[in-house]
Amino acid sequence: MYTIGTLERLRQWLGLADEDTADDARLREALAQAAAQIERAAGRRFCPRRAALPHTATGVIELLLDDDLLELLALTNGDDQAIALENVQMRPAGSPASLLRLTDGAAFTWGETRLNAITVTGIWGWHDRWDEAWRDSGDSVQGGLAAGDGTLAVSDADGADAAGEQPRFQVGQLLKIADEYLRVLAVDSAANTLAVERGANGTQAASHPADTPVYVYRPPADVAALALRRAAWLVRSADHPGAPPDDLNAALAGLRRTGVKV
Repeated sequence: MYTIGTLERLRQWLGLADEDTADDARLREALAQAAAQIERAAGRRFCPRRAALPHTATGVIELLLDDDLLELLALTNGDDQAIALENVQMRPAGSPASLLRLTDGAAFTWGETRLNAITVTGIWGWHDRWDEAWRDSGDSVQGGLAAGDGTLAVSDADGADAAGEQPRFQVGQLLKIADEYLRVLAVDSAANTLAVERGANGTQAASHPADTPVYVYRPPADVAALALRRAAWLVRSADHPGAPPDDLNAALAGLRRTGVKV
């Protein structure tokens, strides 16, 4: 289930006791709805995904991107030839890119049509501090993880992470092990195991040896807070449907993808 916030944080936001878990399924659904509504209204995604996206050629040396690009992994020209990444600049620099610019004589080419001639492979999404987005969980794979396994064993499921946040693993989190993303579906603190969705967000499930570090994705702070606020409103308004409060709508204004800045 795709979420931006976690079940643990929403339960805290609503002031629920640890043993009060009767509505957890409804809370998870509210988190998923909140993520969908925020991303639809903003026109962008706030959790990273790997994808190869076809793009219509917009120029000989510049390509406008259809989404926010966090990392460029490969760029394929209209003749199916790879463009060397050292000849590609992501613009604006230091933030999610909305444009690629070629240098040193490289050029975009196409045949009969510009339509979907260029393929951009990368990590897509929006984050204001991408270089800080993955936090060390303070834990690692225990006993190895096969590509087909749906259960991840860790050393201490409810311990503190590298920044002191506890519990380190929570339902709804996006994890990273090597190049694979995994979504936490359930946490068994007694057994120190996590039920996980493998190969999440466009990545490939792979085998990981014992002691491989596990990292936890940290969404942009304001987006994570908005996701919790919106999910809480969805829960509380279930019996009294209506428009979201003005402050929730106003919080979306600064998150919208409105144009290309280079």
